[in-house]
Amino acid sequence: MENKLTGCFASSLAGHDKCRVYVIIDEEPGYVYLSDGVIRTVDKPKKKKKKHVQTVKRIDDNIAEKLEKHKDLQNEDIKRAIKLYISNMKEDNKCQNQM
Repeated sequence: MENKLTGCFASSLAGHDKCRVYVIIDEEPGYVYLSDGVIRTVDKPKKKKKKHVQTVKRIDDNIAEKLEKHKDLQNEDIKRAIKLYISNMKEDNKCQNQM
């Protein structure tokens, strides 16, 4: 992958979409392009300043494979990856609350 953040999950820190989870699909100096596969599709990603997102250094295997092979990302791929990421985070929080 050319860009170090491309393919990573990100959470919005500011704006009307605060706390919403996205996948970074492109990057340029000072900005990232975010997609959630529903409202912000791959064709029309949200441009957001890097300082307004919290990146997570975790990439879905399917997305990583498509980025490495330079295949087109589909909205369904992003929706599935975000859904799995959120469900894993909820499971992790349940385990931490039990301790």
